[in-house]
Formats: sequence, structure tokens, C-alpha cells
Amino acid sequence: MDGRAGGRAARMNGVGGVLLTGGTSARLGVDKATLVLDGETLAARACRQLRAVCETVVEVGPGWTSAPATRETPLGAGPLVALIAGVDALRRTGHDGSLVLLACDLPGIEPVLARLADASPDRVTMPIDEHGRRQYVCARYSPDAILRARELVDAGERSLHRLLVELGPAKVDDVDGFAPGTFADIDVPDDARRAGIDLPR
Repeated sequence: MDGRAGGRAARMNGVGGVLLTGGTSARLGVDKATLVLDGETLAARACRQLRAVCETVVEVGPGWTSAPATRETPLGAGPLVALIAGVDALRRTGHDGSLVLLACDLPGIEPVLARLADASPDRVTMPIDEHGRRQYVCARYSPDAILRARELVDAGERSLHRLLVELGPAKVDDVDGFAPGTFADIDVPDDARRAGIDLPR
């Protein structure tokens, strides 16, 4: 199924989107959300890609996109806390269901989003890169997973990895077969250059 068909299915299923733009970008020296690729900032590009497959999209970050923005508390507490901040923001829009979580610094991620859009809303769908690593910040989370994530955050946990451990393999579908480099993120200047991004002087 192509990306457009996946997007139609996602909107019918009511999947939400949570875009993460609030990273510190300490190793890059500039906020990665503001880097420009093909005339778009990475934040705007990721927001557009999420909107193609999600009914409603919110941003967890300082407001780099046109999506409704919120912040995690405390700031910089990590992606598990940011996930719950996004869940709360989606609920304020009327969405209450499964969601796709996406970090803004994955410029080649569009084929993965189509797969996530077509995935079961009742299970966690976790993409695996060519090195066998789970991609926690480009994944679809089920209502059961969201409920457990909130419990973990309330208990002081900050790790998405811990969430997957708690859920166990019976509730998680690992999916692979993506092209090498699909999950290449932008963490350091060399990553930006390989992606064709000119860093500001």
C-alpha cells in the first residue's frame, strides 16, 4: 500500500501524531528542528509527513510548527515524559486512541510512517533499523501502552525502553525490512552534511 492509501486508512482509524521538537541539540550546536532541507525546516517537514498519515498532530516542543504545541514537565525529562505530554495535548483536541510518536530529526522516515499508519491500533508497532535497533521515537503506541506509559511516568520512569520491557513481546510488533539509512538522524554536523543540510555559519 502506498503512502497516500496509508494516510487514508490512518485518518479512518483516527490515529494521532505526536511530534518531538524539543531536544537540546547539544552536539549539533544549533537547534536541529530549525535546520532546512529542501526549503523546509526539519520540524515543518516532519509535521507535514505526520499530517499525511494522522488525523490530528500536536508538537511537544517550543512551537516550531503550525501544530498545537505543548511542553513536557519538567523540560528535558526525556521522550517518555514528552509522549505523555503529547497524549494530553491530543486529548484536548478530542483525540483519544493510538498514536504515532516521531522525532523531528529523521528526514528519511516517510516510508516508515506509511507502515505505521496501516498497523494495528491495538498493538505497539516498533520499527527496527538495519542494525537491529528499535526506533522508539518513530513508532506507533497503542492505548494500553499509553496507559502503562503514564503509570511509569507517575512512578518517576523516563525511558521508552523501559516501557517496552514492561509491555513484553506479546503486545509489541517489531517490523523491519527498511532500506539502510532510513533512520539516519541528525545529531552531529557530519549527519547534517550527509543529509544535504547546510549548517548556519
